Amino acid sequence: MNSILWWMKQIFIGTFSIFFLMIGIDTLIASYHSTNPHIFIMLFFSSNLMILISIVGILYPAIKIYGYFKTADDEGNNHEV
Repeated sequence: MNSILWWMKQIFIGTFSIFFLMIGIDTLIASYHSTNPHIFIMLFFSSNLMILISIVGILYPAIKIYGYFKTADDEGNNHEV
């Protein structure tokens, strides 16, 4: 997990998830400006799906990176025992 490819993958997933989170929030705001109720429902639920998937995409690399540093920290503490 220490390779540059692993880090690039985590950064790539996190960056695009933040990008799609912003698009989802923008779509949610745009849905409230709609005058047609059918369009509102469609935009509202699609934006919520985009936001939820983006949050998972942000949490995935965050948890992976946290686990990487936690494991590295635990390995360092084993030498002191």
